[in-house]
Amino acid sequence: MSDEKVKKPKEEDAVILQAYAKTRKSLIARLDNWEDQKTWDEFYQTYWRLIYAVAIKAGLRPEEAFDCVQETILSIAKQSKKKLYDPEQGSFKTWLMNMTRWRINDQFRKRKKDTAMIGGEWDDERKTAVIDRIEDPNGDVLSRLWDVEWKKNVADAALARVKAQVSPKQYQIFDFYVIRQWDPQKVQQKLNVSMAQVYLAKHRVGAVLKKELAKLEDEME
Repeated sequence: MSDEKVKKPKEEDAVILQAYAKTRKSLIARLDNWEDQKTWDEFYQTYWRLIYAVAIKAGLRPEEAFDCVQETILSIAKQSKKKLYDPEQGSFKTWLMNMTRWRINDQFRKRKKDTAMIGGEWDDERKTAVIDRIEDPNGDVLSRLWDVEWKKNVADAALARVKAQVSPKQYQIFDFYVIRQWDPQKVQQKLNVSMAQVYLAKHRVGAVLKKELAKLEDEME
């Protein structure tokens, strides 16, 4: 039992990463020969976890959530190609949330249709309640989910960018000391570094992180 509990998260992570790679490959293929495929690949890598996490918390199953990720980003790519997004009509954050909301709704409708065809295996009343809350323009269930996951996604995306700009050693020190909040003495002993290196990594990596957070906030608003 204990071994299963230890292995399960790793197995789930492996399944998610496998699905991520498959969805990403399929998405890029569906972008045809657009010149900005690299841009959309970067966009996918920046936002897929956000869309996936919100879709899961909204009630979708993993495979439905990944379909939602792909369809959301593909829909955005097509709209952007036609230049239908107008920044003057609202923030990118809200626009992306609405695009995700519609694709989540699509998945619920598809599930409901499939369920009806096989004789009502799922709890229709519970599913309908979820759909109603998400589709209700005056509701804020999805908005609350989105705000929480948005902040987490910005932080994760910034850290990913930081990791590519600093040395592995400095990032590891920063991770242990700042992110995991280890005592500096513990970091020093674990990584066999001086106290000066610990504080230097905190300062240097922290400065890069602050810069990337500001850039991301600017890009995402």
